[in-house]
Amino acid sequence: MTDDLKARILDLVREYHQQQTGDDGFEEGRTPVLSSGPVFGADERTALVEAALEMRVAAGPSATRFERRFARHFGLRKAHLVNSGSSANLLALSALTAPELGETRLAPGDEVITVAAGFPTTVNPIVQNGLVPVFVDVELGTYNTTPERVAAAIGPKTKAIIIAHTLGNPFDAAGIKELADQHGLWFVEDNCDAVGSYFQGRLTGTFGDLATVSFYPAHHIAMGEGGCVLTGSLELAALVQSYRDWGRDCWCLPGEDDRCRKRFSCELGSLPLGYDHKYTFSHIGYNLKTTDLQAALGLAQLDRLTAFGEARRKNWQRLRDELDGVPGLRLPEPTPDSNPSWFGFVITVDPGAPFTRTELVRHLEEKQIRTRLLFSGNILRHPAYRDVEHRVVGSLENSDTIVDHTFWIGVYPGVTDEMTDYVGRTIREYVASRGRS
Repeated sequence: MTDDLKARILDLVREYHQQQTGDDGFEEGRTPVLSSGPVFGADERTALVEAALEMRVAAGPSATRFERRFARHFGLRKAHLVNSGSSANLLALSALTAPELGETRLAPGDEVITVAAGFPTTVNPIVQNGLVPVFVDVELGTYNTTPERVAAAIGPKTKAIIIAHTLGNPFDAAGIKELADQHGLWFVEDNCDAVGSYFQGRLTGTFGDLATVSFYPAHHIAMGEGGCVLTGSLELAALVQSYRDWGRDCWCLPGEDDRCRKRFSCELGSLPLGYDHKYTFSHIGYNLKTTDLQAALGLAQLDRLTAFGEARRKNWQRLRDELDGVPGLRLPEPTPDSNPSWFGFVITVDPGAPFTRTELVRHLEEKQIRTRLLFSGNILRHPAYRDVEHRVVGSLENSDTIVDHTFWIGVYPGVTDEMTDYVGRTIREYVASRGRS
């Protein structure tokens, strides 16, 4: 009886979904063309409701299935779900401070190389762990840094590198990994904006000692909120799990009793022999877990990852072709030897153009075309970082150019060909009108 009732409820959810998602058509200048957003179907809605019916409000079987499937997708040993991509970055850097890593552990005062033109939550975990960020510039066009810039920044205190693939466009992850190996540095690959991207025929997220992913609705697959830390190292995976789960020494999941077979046989720290392993803490950790509701949604999204990537590539290329040759605009370029799963379409307005970035952005917003800036631009120009100890290597000229002249627009799977053509035509007509004025 219960199974029949559940089946009826889920059938009604699918019917409800069909009624809620009728196509009202696209009306130029009235229907918003979003910069990003989730694309949910009936499977996502029913997966979420099914998990809710089972009252799986903490991490459970869906979370475990997602972690295993996601790790297999990348060909890595372990994936650990967390509550956001920002938490994933915090967790990855924090795990590298573990005493178990000996002389290679990150300690307060150690330097970590990153880029100035990135998202704050790639940088914040460096500061939050008492480490010193070392900033390098990026290239215009790809909006990524280069191994040459990173190599110039390596000093006697350098212990790690953390860099994000910008808007889905891979940086030279193979070159950065080679540098890290040569100098004995940890390499954390922020893959939050680039799930499904390839560099040298290999998935991004597979080059670093640790990689991070975001499942925020703007990203390639969505859980509402959510993130993940990936690694091929079982040692690092155990540390990630401990720091994620309050800093516990025990790796049994919540609700499991003595799967580790040493629940009452440990003697750690100055605790008495047999002190419950489930309540023994070996790290200064957090509670960064996700819920089964989110994981159920993610499992349904994971089935669509390939199709989502194809849609992003198609939308990006269609817009690139539409805007090719438009004067006053610097268009994006994929990093050589890469196949990006694009997060967005980035444009830099030439400083000598007869219009500014602000003027073009305002025009697009008036036409219901949503725009976003390229994250922080030069992050050191933001008030939060005014007093942060840091080091800069080389000029940050391009990061400053991004502050003044760069923005991006959407190519996510919810953008249709009709929308893309409208965006391209709107930009071309605006540029042409300013050239005549």
